[in-house]
Amino acid sequence: MTRTGGCICGAIRYTLSEEPVTVRLCWCRDCQYWAGGNAPLNLRMRRSAVQVEGTPRSWASQADSGNHMLRSFCGECGTQMFSQSLEHPEFMVVRAGTLDDASGIRPLATIWTDSAPVWAAIDPAIPSFPRQPG
Repeated sequence: MTRTGGCICGAIRYTLSEEPVTVRLCWCRDCQYWAGGNAPLNLRMRRSAVQVEGTPRSWASQADSGNHMLRSFCGECGTQMFSQSLEHPEFMVVRAGTLDDASGIRPLATIWTDSAPVWAAIDPAIPSFPRQPG
């Protein structure tokens, strides 16, 4: 199934040519910053299955997992769109909120629950992990 998405202003568009490897809610502190305090729903994709049109801006940082991350966003409207670990270049994360149609997308796990605020609603019906799963 092909899915499409992009930023809110339309300057960055993308096409996903495969289904996600996994879909996870992430409560790490970095993701909370990117999502305005909540856990974003992240699609872990094979990099070869993501075609991006436009040039996102990026910011590099080191995550709590130790991975060196490249976080990408639209330089025009600021929409947070992608993340990629430099240690795992064959994969990238696409933020589910940027999909044109997210029907059928559901979290398969919740990660970094140790970093979640006390008010976080963590679904007990799906697997959860206190940090990054192996």
